[in-house]
Amino acid sequence: MTDAQVSVRKVPLRAEDKLVRAGVHPIIARLAAARGIADKSELDDSLAGLIPPTDLKGAAEAATLLADAMEKGERIVIVADYDCDGATACAVGVRAMRAMRLKSGARAGQAADVRYIVPDRFRFGYGLTPEIVQLAAELKPSLLVTVDNGIASVEGVAAANALGIRVIVTDHHLPGAELPAAAAIVNPNQPGCTFPSKNLAGVGVMFYVMLALRAELRRRGVLEGEGPNLGELLDLVALGTVADVVALDRNNRVLVAQGLKRIRAGRMQPGLRALFAVAGRSSTRAASFDMGFLLGPRINAAGRLADMALGIECLVTEDAGRALEIARSLDDLNRERRGIEGDMREQAEKMLASVSVGDSYSLSLFDPAWHQGVVGILAGRVKDRWHRPTIAFARAEDTGGAQELKGSGRSIRGLHLRDALDLVAKREAGVLIRFGGHAAAAGVTLLESELARFSAAFEQAVRDMLPPEELAHRIETDGSLEPSYMSLATARLLEDQIWGQAFPQPLFWDEFSVVSQRIVGEKHLKLKLRRGDQTLEAMHFNASEPLPAAVRAAYRISVNEYNGVQSLQLIIEHWEVP
Repeated sequence: MTDAQVSVRKVPLRAEDKLVRAGVHPIIARLAAARGIADKSELDDSLAGLIPPTDLKGAAEAATLLADAMEKGERIVIVADYDCDGATACAVGVRAMRAMRLKSGARAGQAADVRYIVPDRFRFGYGLTPEIVQLAAELKPSLLVTVDNGIASVEGVAAANALGIRVIVTDHHLPGAELPAAAAIVNPNQPGCTFPSKNLAGVGVMFYVMLALRAELRRRGVLEGEGPNLGELLDLVALGTVADVVALDRNNRVLVAQGLKRIRAGRMQPGLRALFAVAGRSSTRAASFDMGFLLGPRINAAGRLADMALGIECLVTEDAGRALEIARSLDDLNRERRGIEGDMREQAEKMLASVSVGDSYSLSLFDPAWHQGVVGILAGRVKDRWHRPTIAFARAEDTGGAQELKGSGRSIRGLHLRDALDLVAKREAGVLIRFGGHAAAAGVTLLESELARFSAAFEQAVRDMLPPEELAHRIETDGSLEPSYMSLATARLLEDQIWGQAFPQPLFWDEFSVVSQRIVGEKHLKLKLRRGDQTLEAMHFNASEPLPAAVRAAYRISVNEYNGVQSLQLIIEHWEVP
């Protein structure tokens, strides 16, 4: 049990009634109305509901540059990023362009000359740095395409331009004061872009660029047939979108829903099939949970502990055997990552034991033994535990000079993390070497000697920007679940929906009596609860503290499958004494 303020989402009754009368299941109507849905059309997840690529600034220019390069047989090099969003964006670009065969031009009938590089972020940093440009130049490209990065790479793009290499930036992160002098920039958050959905992930941006490229090649009349069915790449788009925890507005829900439908039907890349296999999960019941908590972390483990090229290779290979071999390696890396993270979390908790968290508005944590690849996950866990904006730091690899720290931060509702870092940079000139990110997450680099100055400045910035009431941990629920809906059928119905960031998974709030409880797996509580005349199986993960005889609990309902038999299971997220 943790201190928290539990509230119940308001349900606009008119919207709920309108949805029910339009044929929406009553429980879905209630949940959707509470999440701002006012019309059944907003729940339509057909591809016809996608915003067209013509609305995305820079997509047409990028398509023209790519089409020109393909017709001339020139080499295109994708500069990938080291997380799941960047890996899937790279895979979408590679797969799509190699599938677009031309009937004329220098490589008529052949696959486009598309390569990719994934620089070691610990050596080369984040984004298109001048060092990465030099690395890419060895491949002799005429065109560089950044995915999920590049909007802040002013120096890197300038370095490419000096070498005569044109750059297309595809990104979704917030731009800084100066845009890079790229040949084309595709980013829904760049100035002057009127694209209605500002929440596209990096993979979503790249998917839109590929749609624009196919349209351009069709317009020129140089494409063999109608070109590839790009819908076949939506499994990758769904994975990257959910794993990057972007807001699931309607456009993103369409992308994710369509990707999940293909996965459930067995129409997916060999790499995804292999990842489901090593995760021990059936793809026929694929849900957003699988993307965010099973597949995404395994891809991310490559970028955190080894080489993200391994993760991308898993997503681009057509060889099922090779895909399974890589997926097993990724699974091993993920186990190693969990072990490192667990040790770091224990160290962080010991560190926090001597800190009065209640008096602070922020947490800046550092230990010389921490691993760069896992500080972001650690920051997220600490943020969830203490409900404070948190930045965790690790030492960078030898930079040849003063010791640098690389920090990864996670924020809470009410504080835009990148804006807070921007305020620090303005108030304390020179304290930050570089920073970037968005509202919920950000990265920062500074000298170890500047850590104390940064911590004080960050604390003050957060105090100035964050209303005190936001420091209280709040849990939003959907209120009581009617007993008639406490069923496996309802759990299956909810599992079929698309839930995620800004469209949260249903969380209910009810009283139960505790019939029995025991520890399983050394750290989880397995429960039998009673509500009225129903006895219900439940789990309280990562919690060994026994519950009292009666509790009021915030819980999710889920489908538990064991030996091929499905049953209803409650997942306890929070409890209080009634």
